[in-house]
Amino acid sequence: MKNNNRIGFIQGRLSTMVDGKIQAFPWSHWREEFKLANSCGLKLMEWTLDQDRLYENPLLTPHGQSEIIDLCEENQLSIPSLTGDCFMQAPFWKSQGAQSKSLQDDFMAIAKACSLVNIRYIVVPLVDNGRIDNLKQEDNLITFLTDKMHEFKKLGVVITFESDFAPDELKRFIKRLPNEQFGINYDIGNSGALGFNFEDEINAYGQRVLNVHVKDRLLGGTTVPLGEGNAQLQKTIAKFESIGYRGNYILQTARAVDNNHLAILCNYRDMVHTWMGEA
Repeated sequence: MKNNNRIGFIQGRLSTMVDGKIQAFPWSHWREEFKLANSCGLKLMEWTLDQDRLYENPLLTPHGQSEIIDLCEENQLSIPSLTGDCFMQAPFWKSQGAQSKSLQDDFMAIAKACSLVNIRYIVVPLVDNGRIDNLKQEDNLITFLTDKMHEFKKLGVVITFESDFAPDELKRFIKRLPNEQFGINYDIGNSGALGFNFEDEINAYGQRVLNVHVKDRLLGGTTVPLGEGNAQLQKTIAKFESIGYRGNYILQTARAVDNNHLAILCNYRDMVHTWMGEA
């Protein structure tokens, strides 16, 4: 029997691209995505948050938070996780002084907002501009987050990290942080693009994975339709299921070339069902 309750999509995948970007907050269509998701039986959405116009985002406004809660109820949808592209665009662990403090304040404002709309997992991308380049940056990140750990616990939020670290390096990194409030967001496509072996990754830190992004990418290249890249999608999902992973699979997939984003997302959802052994 198919279980829709563990497969979701990244916000914006049901809207036309914003300024040619594969991923950005869909300012003009964010409300409509709830209804479209419901029409396809999609029950989970992962919110996206950019640094640009951060405090205008509905997640960060009282009126917007009320709208989000109402739209979730109306469309039988939940938002269990948030991808914080804002953290990658303006990483506090690479800043200093007043700028760093301001970005840390942003982080806590986002955590509090997530708590108000029942978002549990905050994904912090340690890739691209957010990549950790040295131990000082890593220490800056870990010191701040561990200092705030009890606040995160009180808010009911858990911090997860998406990283381009090799398996042993990511295992070392995540061991520095307590299990209770910190984990890993595993991106199948990114691992395929980097040429990592999914078995090595899952064996190294699989028990710390709390959320999975599903996409496909070429080796050393860009996002492509599922099954056309270097990611071992079916084998990776089967491996996660075999170790007892019961978290979500979030579609962060290639965009439809004909702009029929709903149809291709529903198709991708069915593919993931099959790979989970729920055909």
